[in-house]
Amino acid sequence: MNRFTFTYPTKVYFGEGTLSQALSQELPRMGRTVMLAYGGGSLKKSGIYDMLKNLLTQAGKEIVDFSGIMPNPTYTKVQEGAALAKERGVDFILAAGGGSVIDCCKVISVQAMTNEDIWDMEYKSGKFPAAGIPMGAVVTVSGTGAEMNAGAVITYEEKMWKGPIVGTSASFAVLDSSCTATVPPMQVISGAFDTLSHAMETYLGNSDKDNVSDDVSLAIMKNTVVNMRRLLVNSSDMQARGNLMWDSAMAENGILKVGRLTDFQAHQIEHQLGAYTDCNHGQGLAVIHPAYYRHILKDAKEKFTRFAKEVFGKNTAEEGLAALTAFIEECGLPTKLGGLQSKTAITPQLLRQVADSCNIIKTGPRELSRDEIYEILCACM
Repeated sequence: MNRFTFTYPTKVYFGEGTLSQALSQELPRMGRTVMLAYGGGSLKKSGIYDMLKNLLTQAGKEIVDFSGIMPNPTYTKVQEGAALAKERGVDFILAAGGGSVIDCCKVISVQAMTNEDIWDMEYKSGKFPAAGIPMGAVVTVSGTGAEMNAGAVITYEEKMWKGPIVGTSASFAVLDSSCTATVPPMQVISGAFDTLSHAMETYLGNSDKDNVSDDVSLAIMKNTVVNMRRLLVNSSDMQARGNLMWDSAMAENGILKVGRLTDFQAHQIEHQLGAYTDCNHGQGLAVIHPAYYRHILKDAKEKFTRFAKEVFGKNTAEEGLAALTAFIEECGLPTKLGGLQSKTAITPQLLRQVADSCNIIKTGPRELSRDEIYEILCACM
């Protein structure tokens, strides 16, 4: 393994029924003016919104309500939240939702503390924020692992760009499976496939032999598949939902990535596809992964063979990829681009634009050309 320095800043409250206990411990550490950030009406329908609002009110907090954070959160929404935080003097942000809500709040946190445009700061000046408004996360939809790192994925619509922006890590995260009880099964499965993707892409990066990261990545993949299958049998299985929450966190809290390089090429392709189509992230990955892996199979044959044996109990790399494809179908996830909900028609011309603007990863089994990315996307049609 390579040299590394690892810091783990997020306090985690895990387990069914932990939300009230977690908030009672964290409320005294929050500032007086709390932005309660969330997505649509599902938080209110589930009763979690009222619970959070009551706890904040009883603790004497002034609540700044910030709703409407969409899937694939936009840069415009980030700026809206940052302006509101500045105007109201917010000194703590409580993000309640899935990865989209949490990611948006991470960037709101740092944007509200600077007069510089955060995208320009990071992508033009190469500077990263030193401070942000403290925040916490209540996870209601798992899969992204967003609650345990500082990275955020934001869609900058004017630039037709979707990618990472560094924000603030949550000081605490609540992983209470009961908070996911009203989340539709397909949304849970889509999020869990994102977890599987994170572990697969970390595993397929460049690394030395016999490193613990590969072993843990494979264990997370296997456990994610096992618990996704449990949910297919019983979508109300809270233990399985809790297991998937921890799989999600473990896949993206940084532990798997220390001391190694990673391959996140499938994610980069999906991000740019999402910039043009606004498709569901986990479902987009489900379409792209088999086509990408078939394309690079010969470049990582040994790793794909081990993946096949340990995750799906198959003997060869080819059988492993076939098992992955069959598992995607078993889950009811889309296998072709035509199965994705898209804000625009997915045509060969659009796929050419996606390929030509996609970020190319240099640390995977091998670096792709833009023509190869286009070929992979066309194979998904």
